[in-house]
Amino acid sequence: MAADDVVERLVGALHEYQAKVTPSYDEVLNEVTAVAKETGSLGKVEIGALVLWKRLNASTKWAAQLMNTPDTEVRAATAAARRAAEATEIEAAARAARAAIWVLPGFRTGDALASAVLCALVPHRLAVYDRRAHAGLHSLGITLSNGSGRYGRYMVAVEQLRDRALESGHELTVRDVDLALYTLGG
Repeated sequence: MAADDVVERLVGALHEYQAKVTPSYDEVLNEVTAVAKETGSLGKVEIGALVLWKRLNASTKWAAQLMNTPDTEVRAATAAARRAAEATEIEAAARAARAAIWVLPGFRTGDALASAVLCALVPHRLAVYDRRAHAGLHSLGITLSNGSGRYGRYMVAVEQLRDRALESGHELTVRDVDLALYTLGG
């Protein structure tokens, strides 16, 4: 797909999302991000808020295990993820941040909740990933394999899309791109 077509579809999808969803939808994410900025970490309370925001099922084995994990351990893992996300180039940073929270129950498989936590920790650098964002990439002709390190590869794709958009005169944040991909992924 031509770069201009990709950017046009991406920007159009972002506008479609913004027209359909009120700004209040992201209030939870914004509040959790504010806590991360102030404290440098997230605890079980903030992760619980993100579970609600992502509309995930919390009546699972991992949620019970997370609740039995001391909040100091949760905060230590999320603080390490935040530090890792700020270092080096984007793929290595995303992989290191993802690896830092892998130790927590509920974060060993799948990237949806993990990426929401990482986005809240470092919103200027990391985006939310889910099956709809994955499908959105595919709709743009971008292949993302499901193998190990997927989140790092996803962030490379997000940054490439941001670069393409900037070349066309559109300055998009990582959150803008993930919202557009989410919309494209229907």
